[in-house]
Amino acid sequence: MKVHFESCFTDLPESIQLALESVDLNPFFNAHFLSLLEQTGCVSEQNGWQPQHLWIEQNAQPVFYMPLYKKLHSWGEFVFDQSWAQAYRRVGLQYYPKLVTAIPFTPSLGPRWWCVDGNQEQRWLTQAVHSIAERLQQQKLSSWHLLFSHKKPAAEQQTLLARHDTQFHWINRDYQSFDDFLQQLKSRKRKSIRREREKVAEQGVELVRKMAGELQQQDWQQFYHCYCNTYHERGMTPYLTLSFFEQIAQAMTDHLMMVQALRDGMMIGAAIFFFDRDVLYGRHWGALQQVDCLHFEACFYQGIEFCIEKGLKRFDPGTQGEHKLLRGFEPIKTDSWHMIAHGAFHDAIEEYLQAESSQVERYRSTANQYLPFKKQD
Repeated sequence: MKVHFESCFTDLPESIQLALESVDLNPFFNAHFLSLLEQTGCVSEQNGWQPQHLWIEQNAQPVFYMPLYKKLHSWGEFVFDQSWAQAYRRVGLQYYPKLVTAIPFTPSLGPRWWCVDGNQEQRWLTQAVHSIAERLQQQKLSSWHLLFSHKKPAAEQQTLLARHDTQFHWINRDYQSFDDFLQQLKSRKRKSIRREREKVAEQGVELVRKMAGELQQQDWQQFYHCYCNTYHERGMTPYLTLSFFEQIAQAMTDHLMMVQALRDGMMIGAAIFFFDRDVLYGRHWGALQQVDCLHFEACFYQGIEFCIEKGLKRFDPGTQGEHKLLRGFEPIKTDSWHMIAHGAFHDAIEEYLQAESSQVERYRSTANQYLPFKKQD
């Protein structure tokens, strides 16, 4: 076996790129998504995401791929380790750069490696992790982080520290309509959601859903104005460029949808969703005006309706927010794994994560008690 590291996604062997072109299984662990992030300047060494994609060659054939980035900060990851960096700094050590296997700016459970033969998966994964450990030593990097993987790297339990968190996802239990979903909720919660939706209409706002193929350049320009405005209001710089959105829509015509909020014919807010054959992913939102309950309508209720219409099984609306719980989104466990090169910090972080895991488990258990569904007999 030979292990290679590439500084550009399009330099990967063609067979790997072709294997990752399907959007049906996941829209983010995808050749279009990963390559366009680099081609449009969202991911680059200059903004702290230096690609170092790992792939394995065996018998002159590519057999394994894992996205890998050298990071100079922790922005855009959504598994927060800034306190670890501060601890390193307090004792005079460097936490950055580090290595990260993730989909940039996308806190969504999904695949984090590809292999040509499932029977050899653990063997190649073991080799990949071993090569990453060597790279940490060679380049004097602090750590490697495997984020939001839907598979557990079982063979590497000895060297990787597990970290757990909670997201809120909506589960489609074969609902036939939005009202069918509402009928499963307690009366007070059902009335509250209906009232929130009414408020948006009463404020003169119309919601329109458009598939990527229906969107014109003007739609993307107006959306991007909304998107940037919301970042700027929080004192942040937008992660993604207008060019990325325009090009990913062309590449994923049948797997991207925009919800537009219109007032007097003008777009005052919008939300971007991706979807595969089973899951809807709510990813990007922006608004120009403050409208009571508009975020709930555009980012949650429109998504639920879309899932029901398309027969999608699950709706992942993004990270954080107990407010999702009261609207029928259920707490689910998310996992990440961490390789810490420094022995003493490995032990300290392991102890910290054990305590954190107990807290997260209690939080998820408590959250389940506040779900708005009727009690089943």
